[in-house]
Amino acid sequence: MESTVTTYSESTQEFLEFLKVGKDYETQALDLLENGKSRYLADLKINFKNSFESEFLTKKEIAVLGVALSVNAGNTILRTFFAANAQQEGASAEEIAEAVGCASLLSANNVFYRFRHFVNKEKYNEIPARIKMNIMGRPVGGKEFFELMSLAVSAVNGCEMCVKAHEASLIELGAKEERVFEAVRLASVITSVSKIIY
Repeated sequence: MESTVTTYSESTQEFLEFLKVGKDYETQALDLLENGKSRYLADLKINFKNSFESEFLTKKEIAVLGVALSVNAGNTILRTFFAANAQQEGASAEEIAEAVGCASLLSANNVFYRFRHFVNKEKYNEIPARIKMNIMGRPVGGKEFFELMSLAVSAVNGCEMCVKAHEASLIELGAKEERVFEAVRLASVITSVSKIIY
């Protein structure tokens, strides 16, 4: 199916400008929404912009979480956007790299532990995972924030064991449940945007 939209609505263009996407940018998903004059585009834009406001996450944390989540989604547009935003909010190159590493590691862990959980066979629980996780030992951004990134990525990837383990670790480390909730809400919004902007 060829795209048929040549000019997006003013609202959509504003959203694309916010994401620092060029004027000639288009996706088939965006075209389909525009052609159908979908009101969902307004929701998507509002949800995304609202995700930058939180009482429980700093702007820097939102941006660094955004890096991890956009890497997890394989989304170049959002990864570029959040990496630039993270730098503007004072994140170091090491913190941004850690977000990328976290997304990659948790993707491996989520596949592995989902398998163990789904099959639920003692033999598989006894065999060592042999997945190196040194990055978790002394995270640049601190243990609590690494756990928060891990939880958010695991929630997107649908690993019940990982979600429960990281949520329990966060509470043990003193994180408020509202902070956990905000990270998962951000994950859900970034995932929804990545289906349209890619």
